[in-house]
Amino acid sequence: MVRIDARGMSCPQPVLMTKNALEANPKGVEILVDNNTACRNVERFMKNAGYSVSVKEEDEDFILAATK
Repeated sequence: MVRIDARGMSCPQPVLMTKNALEANPKGVEILVDNNTACRNVERFMKNAGYSVSVKEEDEDFILAATK
């Protein structure tokens, strides 16, 4: 699974990175973000795109995994 590091970026950049990653890897990706707003926005985008999403909090980061 491809892992995208979007830590330190403010929205909408993490969502755009997620969109591009899912287009290149439609079976699923992992996205790293470091704030609640980006986490919620990326999670919402992935769910709206038809993916199952899991969110794991690791220290101060969030790891979102999207799978079909």
